[in-house]
Amino acid sequence: MAATLTTAFPPPIFFRFSRVLRAYAIPKPFSKLSIDVLRAPSYSLRPERRVCHITASVNEEASAKAAAASVDNGGPTIFDKIIAREIPSTIIYEDDKVLAFRDINPQAPVHVLLIPKFRDGLTQLGKAESRHAEILGHLLYAAKVVAEKEGIVDGFRVVINNGPEACQSVYHLHLHILGGRQMKWPPG
Repeated sequence: MAATLTTAFPPPIFFRFSRVLRAYAIPKPFSKLSIDVLRAPSYSLRPERRVCHITASVNEEASAKAAAASVDNGGPTIFDKIIAREIPSTIIYEDDKVLAFRDINPQAPVHVLLIPKFRDGLTQLGKAESRHAEILGHLLYAAKVVAEKEGIVDGFRVVINNGPEACQSVYHLHLHILGGRQMKWPPG
């Protein structure tokens, strides 16, 4: 079995265990990057099938704590810059209230971030007030629209990280829409 990993990071070190190939690399922003390639049995008339699971373990706790320390500075977040088109992104859906774009570090074959265009003090779900009820409902409806556009409406997950203990790294309320693979329970 041959495996190719195209990356800007240092070359990976490969370990082979039976039918599982694991590649470990230690790029700068990650503490560990692992790629597992699982091979299904090959049949003479069928092509080989491969399932690839990618997980990246960033020092998420430290990043979340650092982000929480600067939440009240009032400056624009990376999401504000994406809304203003100062930072490029792959936009999936947009209306007058929300914007959806692909995550740059996807945790599933489909991983889209959905954000309100106006923060209005809504840096995290734990800060929601009754005045935010309309936008919160619209975010959930827009998540369904994004799932339809991405072809995952029959199985997707919506995640909201709230605060440093949940590893929230950007203090602009956002929903992660994940799908395209079998989800496991419990998450986290």
